[in-house]
Amino acid sequence: MAPSNSLSPACNPPGATDPVESARRRLIVALDVSDASSADLLVHRLEGTCTWFKVGLELFVAAGPAVLERILARGFSVFLDLKFHDIPNTVAGAVRSAARLGARMLTVHASGGPAMLAAARAALDGVANPPELLAVTMLTSMDAGQTNAIGLERSPSQQVELLAQMGIQAGMNGFVCSPQEVAAVRGLAGPAATLVVPGIRPAGSDAGDQKRIATAAETLRMGASYLVVGRPITQAADPVAAAVAIVNEMATAL
Repeated sequence: MAPSNSLSPACNPPGATDPVESARRRLIVALDVSDASSADLLVHRLEGTCTWFKVGLELFVAAGPAVLERILARGFSVFLDLKFHDIPNTVAGAVRSAARLGARMLTVHASGGPAMLAAARAALDGVANPPELLAVTMLTSMDAGQTNAIGLERSPSQQVELLAQMGIQAGMNGFVCSPQEVAAVRGLAGPAATLVVPGIRPAGSDAGDQKRIATAAETLRMGASYLVVGRPITQAADPVAAAVAIVNEMATAL
């Protein structure tokens, strides 16, 4: 049976008293694949191991909005991770358009500034059952060398905290950050904020291009609401077994 699509983003998803079921409701599997058929296969195989799937730039550009329709039709929730970053008017229009697609979470880049964030928030005023709007603080592929290369003298953690504080002042209640900053952002944003955390890697696994990472259990204990996991599941020899192992690890922290 497919999971309900009624789950609202929250630090403690409703109706999940069992730790394993709570873990399933907090796991977002990233469909970072290049075509709709590959996404359909993963969604079919992983049914029963999670309730959320992330659609990012690669899949959305390849397959368009129709790919969301197929995922939603199976009863899953969709995290549409397109990281809008443009002038306020353009981002507001993109948020309104994305909200009509049925996604339950959307992302904008916090580095677009307070005016852009405020415009994105205002774009959802009056929208029935609006998606959760998340401000992306810094990409998990960024380390100190990368931030220095773009002219930032602050450390990644300092930059994340600055952007989170700015986002809170602009009315944001949801953020994307790495495991290394989740405790600090939780402290700033409070218990009701939605914190979605990528950069999750099982102990001993390949980090790939991710720099600021942690295990699933560690990240939940530090205050994450949801975990985004892609390649450790989707590129595993047995994606179902990999997803089950991560869910079981998450359950130990719940």
